[in-house]
Amino acid sequence: MVIIVLGVSGAGKSRFGCALAADLGWRFADGDDFHAPEAVAKMRNAQPLDDADRAPWLVRMRLGIEGWLARGESVVLACSALKENYRRLLRGSDEPVEFVYLKISPELATERVRGRAVSDGHFMPPELLKSQFETLEEPEQAVVIDMDRLETISRQIAQVRYALAL
Repeated sequence: MVIIVLGVSGAGKSRFGCALAADLGWRFADGDDFHAPEAVAKMRNAQPLDDADRAPWLVRMRLGIEGWLARGESVVLACSALKENYRRLLRGSDEPVEFVYLKISPELATERVRGRAVSDGHFMPPELLKSQFETLEEPEQAVVIDMDRLETISRQIAQVRYALAL
């Protein structure tokens, strides 16, 4: 099975995804690692990605998902997956792919992104959050975690485990 943890930058996808993977004893993968250098450079320069920029990134992640599933690996993948058509591509057809949506307010996401250091490997400047929220199509089929609520990560993980019967 592959669980895709999605949301805008600052929602906590990597942190939550790592914790969920560790709790499940699964592998963790970060969608940022699938970006082409040109896309990373564009984001570092505060230029939002468009669908043409995202298409090869999505295909690389889809190929990763196919490989993991073919090898019988269970993986938690953190990636924005902001649009429904992106999620359809990532899910494929009749495959064990589930989504966990980290819902966050623009205010909290901005605060978190501003608190990051570029040296920590983050290349998403706060200026691009507005375009991410404009692009975001909230998923209809996903476990929703409200990141604005003050819950422990262990409670959030328990919510996911319960919802996905894990």
